[in-house]
Amino acid sequence: MPLAIRMARDQDAHLLAAVERSAAQAFTAYEGLQWLASGDVLNASQHQTFIGNGHAWVVVDEQDQPWGFLCGQDCGEDWHIVELSVAQAVQGEGLGRRLIAEVRRWAQQQGYSGLTLTTFSKVPWNAPFYTRLGFVQLDEHSLGGFLQQQLAAEQRHGLNDRCAMRLNLQR
Repeated sequence: MPLAIRMARDQDAHLLAAVERSAAQAFTAYEGLQWLASGDVLNASQHQTFIGNGHAWVVVDEQDQPWGFLCGQDCGEDWHIVELSVAQAVQGEGLGRRLIAEVRRWAQQQGYSGLTLTTFSKVPWNAPFYTRLGFVQLDEHSLGGFLQQQLAAEQRHGLNDRCAMRLNLQR
């Protein structure tokens, strides 16, 4: 099935929670994180905000149905990836890499210095995946205020073993 990446549209907003829920099913096999499979996901209103800001991309099939998405926000000189999700049925096919590559090109064109994100440090499809794409784990002293706040908020929501990562976009 050929899949293409495009900017998310208003009509996609109500479909993306199901993609994220599907992606989260991968956690059912990971000890201690099974609860994420039924945890909260971004809702249509939150997706609508990312879409309205021009900060959401989707991977779609020939019928224009989403199979993955990436959304984020401006954080000064860096652009922060809030969520990257790929439906479980198509995980492992390179769609996450393609979404990151698309956003990387866009962020460079917009003049951002880097891409940042927060993720699980030991889950194989999290920090190790991003490391292979060139992201570097930031130590406590390298965190700016935004990333410190993100990690603290995630910990309050029960997300432990989290780290912040950054991909340098400067040539």
